[in-house]
Amino acid sequence: MAPPCSVLLDLDGTLIDSQPGILASCLAALRTLGHEPNEILDIKRVIGPPLEDVMQFLLQPYGDDRIAEAVLAFRQHYGESGLLGSEPYPGIGNSLREMQQGGLRLYLATSKREAFARRILEHLELAAYFDGIHGSVPGGELDHKPELLAHILSEHNITPTRSLMVGDRRYDISGAHAVGMRGLGVLWGYGTRDELEGAGADQLVESTVDLACTVLAMVSGKRPLT
Repeated sequence: MAPPCSVLLDLDGTLIDSQPGILASCLAALRTLGHEPNEILDIKRVIGPPLEDVMQFLLQPYGDDRIAEAVLAFRQHYGESGLLGSEPYPGIGNSLREMQQGGLRLYLATSKREAFARRILEHLELAAYFDGIHGSVPGGELDHKPELLAHILSEHNITPTRSLMVGDRRYDISGAHAVGMRGLGVLWGYGTRDELEGAGADQLVESTVDLACTVLAMVSGKRPLT
């Protein structure tokens, strides 16, 4: 008997709108380093990459290269209060339930620190849907999606061809392809259609209402209804 199919899901921009909490922690980190950032700083396009890349981008206008200090300041603020500024996208809970009831094994695959991701899912009462919660760890070896996805596949003995990565940014799609998985791009998050198509997304889904049926159709080899 074949093992159940597995679905790996990104967190920020896929399951939750985390922008308010991330913005608050970005501003706090910049202030900790002595800068006076604009309160309406636009960070939407930098949500998704590893935090070091985000801090490098935000520090660039100040000519500041203290990336490690900024990351530390961000994580301190985020762990204290920023992570609570996240809300699940409408319908995500139902989508996770439908996928679980459809016999799929669900795993979180986020560049966010694993400890933060677990606290967020528990706070939003979504953790119970997951067979595993995975994210970046101290040391940096799982900061990038290809390494993280390879780790999850190995840890849970998942066959790439019987699994699917779901995310809102090109990093999710390219990371999936790097380890032999298909990538499903979601259009309600922080990435654009052009970004996801440019990364070679195998399929796109426009609404959380259609997420479960699209995923189930992809893993079963059937074309989703359009």
